[in-house]
Amino acid sequence: MDDFNRDRKIIHVDMDAFYASVEQMDHPELRGKPVAVGGSETRGVVSAASYEARKFGVRSALSGALAKRYCPEIIFVKPRFDRYKEISQKIRKIFLDYTDLVEPLSLDEAYLDVTQNKKGNPSATLIAREIRQRIFTETGLTASAGISINKFIAKVASDYNKPNGQKTVTPDEVIPFLEALPIGKFYGVGKVTRDKMYQLGIFTGLDLKQKPLDFLEKHFGKSGVYYYYIVRGIHNSEVKPERIAKSVATEHTFNENLTSEIFMEEKLQTIAGELERRLKRYNIAGKTVTLKIKYSDFTLQTRSKTLPYFISDKSLLFDTAKELLYQERMKNSVRLLGISLNNLNTEVKKTVVVQLRFDF
Repeated sequence: MDDFNRDRKIIHVDMDAFYASVEQMDHPELRGKPVAVGGSETRGVVSAASYEARKFGVRSALSGALAKRYCPEIIFVKPRFDRYKEISQKIRKIFLDYTDLVEPLSLDEAYLDVTQNKKGNPSATLIAREIRQRIFTETGLTASAGISINKFIAKVASDYNKPNGQKTVTPDEVIPFLEALPIGKFYGVGKVTRDKMYQLGIFTGLDLKQKPLDFLEKHFGKSGVYYYYIVRGIHNSEVKPERIAKSVATEHTFNENLTSEIFMEEKLQTIAGELERRLKRYNIAGKTVTLKIKYSDFTLQTRSKTLPYFISDKSLLFDTAKELLYQERMKNSVRLLGISLNNLNTEVKKTVVVQLRFDF
């Protein structure tokens, strides 16, 4: 008898190269060409890359300079987040036609619990196909989907037939699917953890499953418990319609490196103002202010201070960030500054999900 819950039906929908695809849709001259959203030949980082650019190794978070080196024909375009949000809201409305249990992860991906759904359709596979078709018809963009019994497997499965495809892992397929899965494909296993697992002789889900719990706890701490259960198909995290923000942040990358704290103060004033607007929009306040500094050599430093009261006001954000700025001397010229606020006043809300059993 399997220990995992066989009854849930979770879909993970992931838009295909979302930002870049929007740019190619809105600007026909970019179609079929390698496009990077964000960054430039000399500054900044890539936010998203078209599939044509990905063939050259261009990925999000890659520096613009490296993207240009990997793909000399790359075309850099400025991000238009208002446009991306506009389309994301259209997609969200489609999701809500099927279920109220929608958990957005970002503008371009979300979990849906369709165990019970508004269409009365017992097949999560058919629901995912219908949603993807509607997204294409109503926005002109393609999406991929993963369908299974929990969020972890659905997330992994959504990557399998990208772009514009989907994969279902039924309850009976869960264990064979996880045992055959390369360890680097496990969601939550990054490059450092993957390499550590390789050194321990763990290359597949089956290898991971053969390691006892105390072994995994010894080498991976609390994460070891997580790995122990997910490889057995056990991941009971609910689809939460309202994801509670843990932090709110604003940052700027500068066209020219800053060499003086006076110039940095001026930039922090602007950043604090932008952060205040975001906080006020969502009625959020917090106690812990963090200053993020990225130097010209790309080394990153953060400095934090926790206050005894909640704040969201620009002047208090700036005053605290300024204090952190002068906490110690700058190590180098600065290419990026950011202010984030966490330890927020948001409350965690749990959604009770009534689960019934249907056929996949």
